Amino acid sequence: MVKKLLLFFVLVFGAYPLLAQSKTVTGTVTDATDGSPLPGVNVLVQGTTTGSQTDFDGNYSIEAASGDVLVFSFLGMKTQSVTVGASNTINVSMQEDAEQLGEVVVTALGITKEQRKVGYAVTTVDAENFTKAREVNVANSLAGRVAGVNIKGTSSGPGGTSKIFLRGLSSTSGGSPLFVIDGVPLDNTQRGSAGQWGGADGGDGIGNINPDDIEKMTVLKGQSASALYGSRASNGVILITTKKGKKGSDWEVSYNTNYTVEQGVDFTDFQEEYGQGVGGIKPATAPDARTTARSSWGAKLDGSQVVGFDGNQYTYDVAKNNYLDFYRTGSNFTNTVGVTKGLGDGSFRVSASYLDAKSIVPNSGVKRYNFMFSADQNITDKLNVSAKVTYIDEQTDNRPLLSDGPKNPNNFLFLAPNVDPTIYAPGYDPVTGAETVFSDDIYVTNPYFISNQGVNDFGRKRTISILSTKYNFTDNIYAMVRMGNDVAHDSDFQVDPWGLAYTGDLKGGLGRKGQSETSEFNLEGLLAGSFVITDDFELDALLGTNLRKNRYETVGVGGGRFVLPYLYTPANTETQSRSYGFNEREVQSAYYSLDFSYKKYLTLSTTGRYDTYSTLPAGNRDIFTPSVTGAFTFSDLINSESLSYGKFRASYAVTSGEPADPYLTQVYYNSGNTFNGIPTGSSPTSLPNTLKPFTISEYEFGLDVKFFQNRLAFDISYFDKKTKNEIQNAQYSISSGFSSGVIGNGSVQNKGLEVLVTGVPIQNDDFSWTTSLNLTTLKNEVLKTDLADNPINLGQNRGTLGNAVTSFVVGEAGPQIRAYDYTYDANGNIVVDAAGLPVRGEFKNFGSVLPNLYGGWNNDFNYKGFNLSFLIDYSFGNKVLSATEYYSTWRGLNKTTLVGREGGVTTNGITADAEAYYKALAQNITGTSVVDGDFIKLRQLVLGYSLPSDLFQNTNVLKGVNISLVARNLAILMRNAKNIDPENNFGANINYTGIEGTSLPSTRSIGLNVNFKLQ
Repeated sequence: MVKKLLLFFVLVFGAYPLLAQSKTVTGTVTDATDGSPLPGVNVLVQGTTTGSQTDFDGNYSIEAASGDVLVFSFLGMKTQSVTVGASNTINVSMQEDAEQLGEVVVTALGITKEQRKVGYAVTTVDAENFTKAREVNVANSLAGRVAGVNIKGTSSGPGGTSKIFLRGLSSTSGGSPLFVIDGVPLDNTQRGSAGQWGGADGGDGIGNINPDDIEKMTVLKGQSASALYGSRASNGVILITTKKGKKGSDWEVSYNTNYTVEQGVDFTDFQEEYGQGVGGIKPATAPDARTTARSSWGAKLDGSQVVGFDGNQYTYDVAKNNYLDFYRTGSNFTNTVGVTKGLGDGSFRVSASYLDAKSIVPNSGVKRYNFMFSADQNITDKLNVSAKVTYIDEQTDNRPLLSDGPKNPNNFLFLAPNVDPTIYAPGYDPVTGAETVFSDDIYVTNPYFISNQGVNDFGRKRTISILSTKYNFTDNIYAMVRMGNDVAHDSDFQVDPWGLAYTGDLKGGLGRKGQSETSEFNLEGLLAGSFVITDDFELDALLGTNLRKNRYETVGVGGGRFVLPYLYTPANTETQSRSYGFNEREVQSAYYSLDFSYKKYLTLSTTGRYDTYSTLPAGNRDIFTPSVTGAFTFSDLINSESLSYGKFRASYAVTSGEPADPYLTQVYYNSGNTFNGIPTGSSPTSLPNTLKPFTISEYEFGLDVKFFQNRLAFDISYFDKKTKNEIQNAQYSISSGFSSGVIGNGSVQNKGLEVLVTGVPIQNDDFSWTTSLNLTTLKNEVLKTDLADNPINLGQNRGTLGNAVTSFVVGEAGPQIRAYDYTYDANGNIVVDAAGLPVRGEFKNFGSVLPNLYGGWNNDFNYKGFNLSFLIDYSFGNKVLSATEYYSTWRGLNKTTLVGREGGVTTNGITADAEAYYKALAQNITGTSVVDGDFIKLRQLVLGYSLPSDLFQNTNVLKGVNISLVARNLAILMRNAKNIDPENNFGANINYTGIEGTSLPSTRSIGLNVNFKLQ
């Protein structure tokens, strides 16, 4: 591909040897009110990336050609466009924009507001931050960029879920924020997750969106910011504004191609002194070699010959290949074409994109087609109609199963140092199809077998449609009706392949072949207006109503043991099974918003929302949730040359939530199989309850200040939020007729400080440096769980099954890792038994899986046409429950197990055999599997060059080219965990957050992004 691009550039440059000559245009930009110079004004050659800024005296200099249009823009001033003529000097006098009066931001319901009127924290991220060095799931690109946002992806290959926490753990449900596209909520349902018994990460809704269609993302972190969205906004809101056409514009075509390659990274630091075997002895027979392949308790590696699993001789030395050599080089290849055009008093945009993401796991990957059409038209001078349709067609092949051994492609991780994984290829007998078993456990699947023979395919065809009509009664009063429909048709095909070792007679089975439909419908109407009451007072008012309907239905078939090999159909199974699932819910809502402004520098706002939930009983399904905010722009009252902008803000808000399961408040009976020809039934063992909406209340205080014409800016927020009446699981005595149930008793509190510092240390005609640092500190505490305030267990990994868990523990930050510590004597010494093995002690709390300090440092350097940017992010204060730590100790791979290999491990004068000691340590003292999750990472690096605009002056089509070398996840600059990437997770929900298992290796990627602008 690179060769083709270079050839293209050569042809372009060769075809236009004589191009229009550019010249240096200089001038001064002043304020029309008093004639004072304006520093920091952006000067851009329209249609290009060539730009400059005015200095402290208002002077600028820029390279442009006659006929170019220079665009002058500045915060609070009206944008001006001037065509370059014969003169080399252009002076501009800028007028105040009375409507702007500060930066305009997108808020709830997609409504834009002047920044000075907003009484809560809002952060906007432009598209260029995630379209060059891109992630398959665009939400992961927000990592490290926004204060208060903590993102945990899953190590599951392309198409995995992005787990997002806004301001920590908002509730014990651990829900994700609500995504809203152009004012309409997006269904972000997660399609399956891995647990300690395996399973695959099925991805989420936001992962379907094409980054090239996004103009910007706006993060509403607090409850005041998201209060108008109701229940699902209790975890915050991320607003997505998509690209659209511009009225009056000519044809404009953009083509973006992005190609990156990625490789797995080995973060283990295992010992390479002792090889496979047990009791310090090498394997002597082929069966011994097979059962000890994952046991490194053999003799010292000495380069001698030793028998292998297949009876052949192998060198008893460090293997040439390790577990990473099973994986291939993955790749992501994306092509996007976008076309825009203004049509009279309207415009349209159409785009098409193709993604081909090959996983590092052989024969696994994602292919996705995205199509988007948007149109906006003024029917009359008062009536506007806009429409947008997005269609997604995605196919995932052989999605990896994670955590537990069955069908997991990462099962070579714990091979002894002398065992080369490539000897187990292709993973099956070509004649019989039987899996090549490589260890002592048939449930630990051969990775070559599952990658070559496995079937775990998912398909999705999704349509997101938005229709909006807006009628302007006057210049300041309008009514809007907006309708959104999000429908996804999913298919899944899951097979235990013929020859899989743990299936009956090696005949495999049909796990499921099914179809499902997920839909969300939103209908919204609102009436809004702006009113000037007096010269000093203004009122912005909004009244609206919303109807939301969600529906899910699935049907599937399965079967046990195939009759004929490799015919994976339901009719080819000895037994058949079927499954069906259905749920639906509805929320009816009404809301208002009022903004009272005094002399434009003081704004008091209030909102209220009334919701009725179908998931709750009639007497408890209604709730009203209010908010109030204040914004005081004190810089308007201060005459300071250094202070450009200053605002103090404060807010209080309440939002509500409903049960995740819509059927928790009623008793439902089940039908079963027949007994002697008589149908059977069963009653539930889970007790329903009279639930009511839970609430989240939050106080927020903030300060926004900018100095030296916006060269230095601070955005600081403090928040304190608390949940009440959260729905929790409860356990009952079976003698009552029920063994479990749900109660509305849970409560969690979060307090935190968010700081964003932005600066422009250097800025002149040729060079600029923009830098920003954000940090978030959090204090989380679980206040209540069930009626007795017992710990509520969430997740675990199979290695420490039952002996180490994550839990919600009253008085502690959640989720908390709980595991067994050593037993200590009165002097603090470790206690061992008569055999010298460590004695299990207290089951205690070891720390939260979520960080209490995190953020990022972003830098952007520009020199003429060159651009260099990098992002470093960091996370501190969390713990990880690591299966790698457990298994590497149990199997003799961890370097700590080298101590005592020759003479035994001596504790308090008692000596134990090293193998027995470390196995007992891993099993009994599970706290040794808890590791530090701190890290600092070089997350992103981009080096780009925009070809000079004058190269394209005489071309009729090509108007600009930008080339960038891009990289993601380049390096871990600091970590305390010795054998894992602290971010490596297999679970995509709160139950398995912070639990590390045998998921796929972390990857780093590097590639090329090229953007063409045509007209």
